Amino acid sequence: MAIRDELTAAVKAAMLARDAERTSTLRMVQAKLKDTDIAARPKGVDQVPDDEIMAMLRSMIKSRRDSVALYRQGGRDELAAKEEAEIAVISEFLPQTLEGAALEEAIKDAITATGASSPKDMGKVVGALKAKHGAALDMGVASAAVKAALAG
Repeated sequence: MAIRDELTAAVKAAMLARDAERTSTLRMVQAKLKDTDIAARPKGVDQVPDDEIMAMLRSMIKSRRDSVALYRQGGRDELAAKEEAEIAVISEFLPQTLEGAALEEAIKDAITATGASSPKDMGKVVGALKAKHGAALDMGVASAAVKAALAG
């Protein structure tokens, strides 16, 4: 099922369950998706593909994580909790990301496959990771891990 369809079904389910906070978050995601579609129209695209939707969702999560950190610094725990709840809802539409040992193994495989030996080869390794694992990667985490692996 496409992410759009999942999102529409989730909005309907949240409305039927009278879950106001979840409905609000899902509608916010739909609005952002509509904005993304509109922004892509000059390129001749009516609806952005799932990989761009996933990038949009990751961006939304990242901005909320930044907000959580700022709210915690400012002692606004109730606002941080609201942002964390939104992160949880948005995360449901993303595939599981590679983490820990699985990420390390994928990086080792990519380094071996590309013959990378120094930090100068980071682009080749990241490219190989994207090609093989694409949607399952958090590129910020993956890039840092590749850099550390090649430096060490």
